[in-house]
Amino acid sequence: MRSPFPGMDPYLERYWGDIHTRLMVYASNQLNAQLPDDLQARVEESAGVEIENRRARTVYPDVRVVEEPDRPWAVHETVAVAVTAGTVAEPYVVLLEDEPRTQRHLEIVDATDGGRVVTAIEVLSPANKVGLDGPVAYRRKQRQSLEARVNLVEIELVRGGECVLAISEDRIPLACRTPYRICVRRAATPEHAEIYAVPLRLPLPNIRIPLRPSDKDVVLQLQPLLDDCYRDGRYHRIDYRVEPVARFGEEDSRWIDQLLREKGLR
Repeated sequence: MRSPFPGMDPYLERYWGDIHTRLMVYASNQLNAQLPDDLQARVEESAGVEIENRRARTVYPDVRVVEEPDRPWAVHETVAVAVTAGTVAEPYVVLLEDEPRTQRHLEIVDATDGGRVVTAIEVLSPANKVGLDGPVAYRRKQRQSLEARVNLVEIELVRGGECVLAISEDRIPLACRTPYRICVRRAATPEHAEIYAVPLRLPLPNIRIPLRPSDKDVVLQLQPLLDDCYRDGRYHRIDYRVEPVARFGEEDSRWIDQLLREKGLR
């Protein structure tokens, strides 16, 4: 079953951790089917946010409310508990709310050149855009890719937070100031940025992925990837009667409401 939306489904932002992971895997499979034999698309991981000279804290926009049941083994004093088999030591309970989370991205690497990264593909997450440390860490990573003359593809399908694309927001053409956007920076033409408009009401575009100067671009078809995420994740269970996490202007909000009513989901 497909999403009721023709392109990006704004209700999927609530489940972005799962959607993001699936997109990484599905996109790497789609690209590997097109790449030259000596190139390989791989899902890579990076952990957390690390800011020099001050305590790091990873900021995520989701709120977790957890019911903590009574634990018969929990005690407030360091005492031994007598049981049939002997004594049981009491553990120290450590709160891990700042534990770094794994963030994934795609790399296209050259197997004939020591695994050199040719192209990095980032599907932006709220962790890259929200708070103080997340955008700082992402921009540092972004700068490192550009300075290393790696092609950089940034796919922005989440609304929250600030613009962290590798182009300042005031340089984005008016026609591309859509709810979602894609930015491509080619190592061969560092003075240029390619921007794809991604409107709410249209299917996601097919985009060109740059490789080495001697290679032709390959095409990443985004809409089939998102359709697979929706189907395989069983997101047809979404309750479309509530408002999406992302907020839209009055005109888009009316369009969303009308679309969902026409589909019988409101």
